Amino acid sequence: MRTIRGRLAVGYAALLGATILLFAAITYVVQGSGAFGDLDTRVQVESSLINGIVSEAFRARDSVVSPDLQTGDLVLIPEVASLLEGVPGFVVVLGRARRVLYLSAEARGLPAQPVLALIDAAERPDLRQRPGMADLGAPVGRVRLFVRPIVNAGDDVTGVVSAVPASGFVPLLAAMLWTAPFVIAASLFVAFTMIVRNLKPVENIVDEVEAITDGRSLHRRVAQLQAHDELARLTVTLNRMLARLERSFSMMRRFTADASHELKTPLTVLRSGIERSITHPETPADVMATLEETLLEVNRMTEMVDSLLTLARVDEGRAQLHLDEVDLREMLAELAETASILGEQRSVNVSVTVPDETIEMRVDRSRVRQLLTNLLTNAIKYTPAGGTVSIESAIEDGQIVFTVKDSGIGIAPGDLPHIFDRFWRADPARSRTSSRPGTGLGLAISKWIAEAHGGTIEAQSRPGRGTTVTVRVPLEPQE
Repeated sequence: MRTIRGRLAVGYAALLGATILLFAAITYVVQGSGAFGDLDTRVQVESSLINGIVSEAFRARDSVVSPDLQTGDLVLIPEVASLLEGVPGFVVVLGRARRVLYLSAEARGLPAQPVLALIDAAERPDLRQRPGMADLGAPVGRVRLFVRPIVNAGDDVTGVVSAVPASGFVPLLAAMLWTAPFVIAASLFVAFTMIVRNLKPVENIVDEVEAITDGRSLHRRVAQLQAHDELARLTVTLNRMLARLERSFSMMRRFTADASHELKTPLTVLRSGIERSITHPETPADVMATLEETLLEVNRMTEMVDSLLTLARVDEGRAQLHLDEVDLREMLAELAETASILGEQRSVNVSVTVPDETIEMRVDRSRVRQLLTNLLTNAIKYTPAGGTVSIESAIEDGQIVFTVKDSGIGIAPGDLPHIFDRFWRADPARSRTSSRPGTGLGLAISKWIAEAHGGTIEAQSRPGRGTTVTVRVPLEPQE
């Protein structure tokens, strides 16, 4: 079971079923032993009574059997048989060689098969010591019976079988086993209904918490329950936690935005001073090399500060898109010029496929260009000299699909889910002294641009076989 309500319902049904079985078994033992005790006493008393009647008659007459006038078979004499007619139940008096000397009125009304079963029971050793159970079949069914040997009535009389029906006693265990499935099913339905109703607030809490998916939704709160129970305490705890997270995120965003903004001016002044020093004719060669290296780091810091400021505004919801009608052919043609320059610097063959016909799309021109430039720069950065990078576009289902492919080093499967995370870079490229320097923010910004336009971005890659990044942007902005 994947849900708590399912596990609780099944557990409740299993516990109820086990309880019913245990109760039925205990009741069966207690009640059954008492009921069978009464039957056992009856068959023992009846067999003792018959033994006494036959024995006394034998002592008075020296014989209690005589030939039947019709069949010639030995039977009990009429005087003794008439005395036994008053004994209820199924009574069989047996002689030698399984000969039936007497059948009670109830036994005479039975078919041959139940009578034969009574005669067979007389040969069971266990029934000569204590009462037992036997099944005579239809129409009698199960009976409780006892076999008592008769030793004081001559050689012609060997024993008596006394039996009483046990079908009137329905074992409570059997009755409960028949009714248990219905009781469990009804209880399971009631339990599941009650559990669903009681866990409904939990499901609502989960839905509301799931809706708070990022730092921009932390202002939302879980609806507080009116009941004063554990779930109410849970909602209060969650709301307090969300309030603390909101304050923490707000302080972090404010710090990032303020720090980025404050760093822009000194970095601009620093870069201007370095550029003037580089262009000064009297600057020594060894100092020139140091200044150029410093200028690269300043430019990198400036790029990082700009990216941080952009993401800070995104988190605060202040990064607005300026939508306008854009000709895709014109934008890709401009990108092709930039791509050729970047590819030439890295000795990488870059191709940008420009559509033959005009394609109008309503987007933020600068942001979409930034997205494609980030992907292009990233592809060139991780493609060895002599490799290829291509940018293609197509229209599918009202969306413009940009595909950026490269023949670079690829991305490991474990790293692929993280490439759009902020500041994330694959281990071989984390060093600032790497041949592929970067801030780790470009793909995060690209993801925001795609999603801000109502689109998606995804990457597919295999180590050593290059990477393919696919961006889908609607031709018309989402309302």
